[in-house]
Amino acid sequence: MKRALFALLFSTAAWAGGVAPGDAAPDFKLKDTEGRTVSLADFKGKTVVLEWFNPECPFVRAAHTRGSLVGLAKKHTAKGIVWLGINSAAQGKQGFGAEKTREGMKTFGMEHPVLLDETGAVGHAYGATNTPHLFVLQDGKVVYAGGIDNSPDGEQGNPQGGKLVNYVDQALSDLAAGKPVQAPSSKAYGCSVKYGS
Repeated sequence: MKRALFALLFSTAAWAGGVAPGDAAPDFKLKDTEGRTVSLADFKGKTVVLEWFNPECPFVRAAHTRGSLVGLAKKHTAKGIVWLGINSAAQGKQGFGAEKTREGMKTFGMEHPVLLDETGAVGHAYGATNTPHLFVLQDGKVVYAGGIDNSPDGEQGNPQGGKLVNYVDQALSDLAAGKPVQAPSSKAYGCSVKYGS
């Protein structure tokens, strides 16, 4: 992506409302792109990743085609992790609706469900500010909240500090090893979540 596009769309946010690591994960029920209701409570006892998703966001596109989200959900769902995308775009906003979400899922080869949060209630409950913005949940609590990695170009090409760190992959590896998450929070980056209000 071009630098000018980054300047136009890039925004970062540390935790600013919603939940922080250590907080209880707000429960929710949302429909997926096929109209099936999915409840967070259905996955009690499992580690869950929530990925805020907008199929038309350039940062989401970069992360899913060249960046740190390529193959990551498949890698971890194969190990029993639950991975749920959430699209909080409101009607009339970029990336809204089941049809666009399905198109994005197909383009990016996503096999996990993406849930539609058209009122934005779940996004606001978690404090999701960007797409992508990720939360890792274990035993009903938030154990990681933030960006996918430390490369805010979305393409792994400009990691802060010079070394790429995929925070979500690292957090899930820490949990699998029975260790506390080394980096429980980071700044999210990408497009703003397209809430209605």
